[in-house]
Amino acid sequence: MSEYACINYAVSNGVATIALNAPESLNAFNQQMRKELMQVVDDAERDDTVRVVILTGEGRAFSSGADLSEGMPGFDSFVGQCEAEYKPWLMGIHDSSKVYIAAINGVCAGVASAAALNCDLIVMAEDAYIYQAFSAIGLMPDGGATLLLLERLGYQKAFEMAIDAGKLTAQQCLALNIANKVVKPEALLEEATSWAQRLAEGAPLSQKATKQLMRRASRMSYSEVVDEEARLQSDLIKSEDATNAGIAFLKKQKPVFHGR
Repeated sequence: MSEYACINYAVSNGVATIALNAPESLNAFNQQMRKELMQVVDDAERDDTVRVVILTGEGRAFSSGADLSEGMPGFDSFVGQCEAEYKPWLMGIHDSSKVYIAAINGVCAGVASAAALNCDLIVMAEDAYIYQAFSAIGLMPDGGATLLLLERLGYQKAFEMAIDAGKLTAQQCLALNIANKVVKPEALLEEATSWAQRLAEGAPLSQKATKQLMRRASRMSYSEVVDEEARLQSDLIKSEDATNAGIAFLKKQKPVFHGR
């Protein structure tokens, strides 16, 4: 375990687990936690032994969103605070070479919903839900949630969620292809960890290239996507991993990937 004050961080078998740890506030993002998230996301990215990252919350919630009781200490506007304390770790997840799995327990509200939707895969407990709390307090979605909701739900449903303080249960998220899996609450971390460990045995260069392109493909033309796939594929074909995996396939053996 790490020595972070508001985060529990551990690495095992190629999987890093980032657990928000302020259960008394339902893991609301306070300033300390935001600063620690910047560091821990960077730590996971720099650690060559980490291939998959799980983002979850300790206690009975993923996160209730921003800690509104703090205000904006050290900042004159949210523009400056977002640039300094939110965007770095949100972009760190978005641009990461690693696969991120959100394991959502309990409420996932406000900017926490943006953090979860920003992950590559989502596992939810049966009693978990995503809550767009912003309009209930006179605000609008932030943390990139407007784009993330739009990409997953389409305009009308995303707009409804945003302006009507909408909630989506785990089963609704599964039906809408927001969640990949829904499991019993007591099995959440076990399922997320098991999935993460399977992915950690996969081909990291392939996973990285696929994530990088899929994050951009919807805003590219078909022709541009075909060209970019060819460029990335060319690099993968020349990799040590692809060469060894081809040999293993012919020998009917399980390939071992080293990220080279």
